[in-house]
Amino acid sequence: MNFLLSRTLLRSLLALCICLLTASRPIHALQVSGPFADDTATADSALPDAPEAVPGAVTLKGLPLAILKDQLPIWTSPIRTRPTDLLWLLPLGAATGITLSTDTDTMREVSHDPVYNKHNINVSNYALAGELAVPALMYGFGVLNGNDHAHETGVLTGEALADSLIVEEIAKVASRRERPLYNNAAGDFFVSNLPTGSSFPSSHSTLAWAAAAVIGGEYQSMWVRVPIYTTATAISLTRVLGQEHFPTDVLVGGAAGWLIGHYVFKKHSMYRTGYGLHAMLAHVAP
Repeated sequence: MNFLLSRTLLRSLLALCICLLTASRPIHALQVSGPFADDTATADSALPDAPEAVPGAVTLKGLPLAILKDQLPIWTSPIRTRPTDLLWLLPLGAATGITLSTDTDTMREVSHDPVYNKHNINVSNYALAGELAVPALMYGFGVLNGNDHAHETGVLTGEALADSLIVEEIAKVASRRERPLYNNAAGDFFVSNLPTGSSFPSSHSTLAWAAAAVIGGEYQSMWVRVPIYTTATAISLTRVLGQEHFPTDVLVGGAAGWLIGHYVFKKHSMYRTGYGLHAMLAHVAP
C-alpha cells in the first residue's frame, strides 16, 4: 500500500511539473485592422495563449532559425504564468492527476487482443499521416498558386511540429516511462531499460494537436476546426486502445502540442493580423 501511495504521489508531482512546463503567458489581443480583426480578437479572448511574442513572417528558408528561437520562450514559459492561467491550468492539472492515478487500472481494462490493438495502431498511424499531409499539400498549393494563406499555414505547421518534436523527445528521455504492455501496465517512470522506448508523452498525440492548433487557428471555420480536432482526438484515443500509451501520455502530449502550435500561430501568423504573407514580404522588400 505504501509503495502504491508513493507511486501515485510521484505521478502527481510529475503531472504538476509537466503542466507548469506547458503553461504559457496570455497575449493581449493585437491592435489589428482589416477584415479579420473582429473575428480574431473574439476567438483569441477565449483561448489560453503561449509566451508573448511579436508576429513576423516566417519563410521556409528562415524556418530553422525560427525553430531555434522558439525554444527559449517555450522552455521558460512557466516564469510568465499569470493568475488567469489557473482557469485552464488547474483543470488540466487535475485531469492529469486523475489519469495518472488510474492509468494502470484503465489499461488493464482495455482489450489486449493483438488484432484489435493492431487495428487501432494502424488507424492512429494512417490518421496522423493524413493530418500531416494536409500542411504539406497546402504549402505546395500556396507556392504554386500564390496563395499566401495556404503557404503560411504549411510553413507554420512545420515549425510547430518541429518545436513539438523537440519538447516531446526531451520529455521521453527525462521520464523513461514503461509502455502499457510491459510490467502488467504498471506505468513506472525512470526505468533504466526500456525495450520499446519511453511511453510519456505520446508522440502521435503531441504532433497531431500541434498541427491541429495551427490549422485551426489559420482557418477558423467550423468546417475546418471540427474535422481537424476530431482527427487529433481520434489519433490520441487509438493510441490508448492500441495499448501503445496510457491516457496520461496522450493527455499531456496533446496539451503540450496544442499550446506549442497555438504559440507558433500567435507569434508568426500574418493572417491573424489581417495581412497576407506576400503583402508583408513585399512591404519589407528593398
